[in-house]
Amino acid sequence: LSVPATLFRMGLLEGFWHHEYWLPAGATWEDLKESADIQYPQPRDLLLCIPGALLLVFVRCLFERTVALPLGKGLGVRDKQRPKVQTNAILEGFYVLLGRTPKKEELISLAKQSDLPLKKVENWFRHRRAQDHPRLMKKFCETSWRFIFYFISFFSGLALLYDKPWFWDHTVIWLKYPKQPLPSALGWFYLLELSFYCSLVATLPFDVKRKDLKVQIIHHIATITLISVSYCANMIRFGMIVILVHDASDYILELAKMLHYLKWHQVCEIVFFVFAVVFIISRLVIFPLSVYYYFVTKLPLFPISCLLNAFLVILQLLHIFWSYLILQMIFNVILRGAKRQDARSDTEESDKSEAEDLAKSK
Repeated sequence: LSVPATLFRMGLLEGFWHHEYWLPAGATWEDLKESADIQYPQPRDLLLCIPGALLLVFVRCLFERTVALPLGKGLGVRDKQRPKVQTNAILEGFYVLLGRTPKKEELISLAKQSDLPLKKVENWFRHRRAQDHPRLMKKFCETSWRFIFYFISFFSGLALLYDKPWFWDHTVIWLKYPKQPLPSALGWFYLLELSFYCSLVATLPFDVKRKDLKVQIIHHIATITLISVSYCANMIRFGMIVILVHDASDYILELAKMLHYLKWHQVCEIVFFVFAVVFIISRLVIFPLSVYYYFVTKLPLFPISCLLNAFLVILQLLHIFWSYLILQMIFNVILRGAKRQDARSDTEESDKSEAEDLAKSK
């Protein structure tokens, strides 16, 4: 039985990697065969993202403890003192099992069960929720790590691509595709990006939960799929441009968040406005009108290109969604001076404290 099963798995594997799925008509895997002088992407290289992600998680923990934490303390980031909650098995059981915000009738019932005044029960739940709010220092440390990575990633990518003709002229990205040798530096950069997004997915359960968590997960899955599939299909040139277009604004947003946590409100608003301009230009102008346009017009259709096209459309829809939130925030905050909060902010604690801090800065 093992021999037929093995043959069946081999058949599935061979079918999965059939060149007609992964490469344009007329091209085969033989065209991407490595030699002593020429390198091409190999699917097995993607396995390096597993130790790469683990290494980045370790580096992140080290960075947050030895750099971000002392930096935050030195710059004046302070966690707010929160009232301690008295131990109460009845209220704690409801909080953990049934919900953090009980309704009015449930509060009345809990007050009777615990033999406490209704006001004390309401205060208990409010203070208990406050205990679970992410600490300001934790936010600062996480944001500092993302800022450092995106900053290094963007400018390293620029340094790698500034002398490449296809970086300046997107019409030649697909010239002689797929027979485009892979410089080792670009290959390592690509795998580092993949490792980073895998590390973000791995640490999601432990990171500060943001309001757009579901959208964030969709974005990470789409990004990991795009990087992995484009690497196997040797679309490194196109992938590098897409990565740089995205990294161009990400580090500015993280910087704005850091300034917000430091309560440097005027500088924060200026940086956020710069972020909004860069984000909209890079993702609503450059990405669709140049990068994506030449993808659909210069590259012939084949199964993997159709799959990538679907994920690129998902990314663009996310760009439009985030741009709407960003413009809405700018309109409410700068033009109206209304009470506001980060359009891509973290949950719960940002509901009041961050919105109030931003409102006070105006």
